[in-house]
Amino acid sequence: MGNCQPTVVPYEDFDVVADIKAIRKACKGLGTDEQAIIDILANRSAAQRLEIKQAYFDKYDDEIATYKETYTHVHDRDLEADIEADTSGDVRRLLTLLLEGNRDESYEVDEALAEQDAVSLFEAGEDCFGTDESTFSFILATRNYLQLQVTFKAYEAISGTEILDAIDKEISGTLKDCYTALVRCAKNPQLYFARKLNAAMKGAGTDEDTLIRNIVCRSEIDLETIKDMYLEKYDVSLKDAISSECGGDFKRLLLAILH
Repeated sequence: MGNCQPTVVPYEDFDVVADIKAIRKACKGLGTDEQAIIDILANRSAAQRLEIKQAYFDKYDDEIATYKETYTHVHDRDLEADIEADTSGDVRRLLTLLLEGNRDESYEVDEALAEQDAVSLFEAGEDCFGTDESTFSFILATRNYLQLQVTFKAYEAISGTEILDAIDKEISGTLKDCYTALVRCAKNPQLYFARKLNAAMKGAGTDEDTLIRNIVCRSEIDLETIKDMYLEKYDVSLKDAISSECGGDFKRLLLAILH
């Protein structure tokens, strides 16, 4: 995982003032210039997008502040609200997701924490009557993938059971499926996401929500590596697959993130 490569990196000539002016211009008037918004947000890092979001609010909320006392339907202006109002469908969901945060994706491992989490998982499952799902949910959803890999090894040493077997035994229903997916993702995240993206485009129709969620969330982490894994596994590039399955502004935005 140390060789993972992102597709989205901090924009070298970042100018937050220029960006918010360009986005505001794209949102004003008749129709919305979605391509202009795409060109900006798909090429800025998460930290830069957060800076854009705050600066947009600071500047343009003042435009309507004087009207609030008279027009009670007027609300605070922020970038997400404008995108919600001025775009639609898959493009809206994708642009909005670009303004949210992500899971901790560092590569640091805390051996002591791994041991502690392994004990907590054991005590929450195999070592008690019933299962404390909240402990499983917190650890599996918040720890970085390398940390989880070390935790799973510690768990097996403590319990004598592989973590997937423990989940199969202790958890049921939809929650079991979720935990299983999280563990498999932690064990080999690039292969997991390549498979998820392929599944989203197989058969009749395309699962746009899955494409949006996975491409955006991995864009600053390992999307370049996922692209390599996708090509290796399916003999077609991820870009070509998306080009054949998607269209319009939605396709252009996804391809811009993929680079």
